[in-house]
Amino acid sequence: MQIFSTFEDTGYLELAISLLEEKGINKENIFAVPLDNRQADRKIFDTLHRSDGISLVDLAMALATAFSVICASIGFILSWGPIYWGLIGASIGFVLGLAIKLFIIKVVKKQPNQLHGQKSEVILIIDCDATKAELIEEILWDHLAIGVAKIVNK
Repeated sequence: MQIFSTFEDTGYLELAISLLEEKGINKENIFAVPLDNRQADRKIFDTLHRSDGISLVDLAMALATAFSVICASIGFILSWGPIYWGLIGASIGFVLGLAIKLFIIKVVKKQPNQLHGQKSEVILIIDCDATKAELIEEILWDHLAIGVAKIVNK
């Protein structure tokens, strides 16, 4: 029987492995595989299927609205009228807001490449007899395993 489990890379994993060794599981039957953190740079623009939670157009839309209202109000006394000046103000506000947000994201905040608050995980694979499966599963859950799965070898 094989038991698979995932852990965050913390001290609880080490405690679980040492307790499994104390309970009679050989070191040769315990296999731990650490997963790598994401190292690629974040993409600025989101797609339909992927989003990182950072919005570029929130400030741009707010400034577009504010500039269009102000320019449309001023447009009543200018020669092109309020509609044209409202569209011009909206365009200027949108471009200005997008430029400010890009500057903040790229230069000021410079977010790290890995996800916020998440560490890499470790996959733990244990070969054992079916008689020890319940004990091993209980030990893994007690040491804060994220998930546990059992596979019976036939």
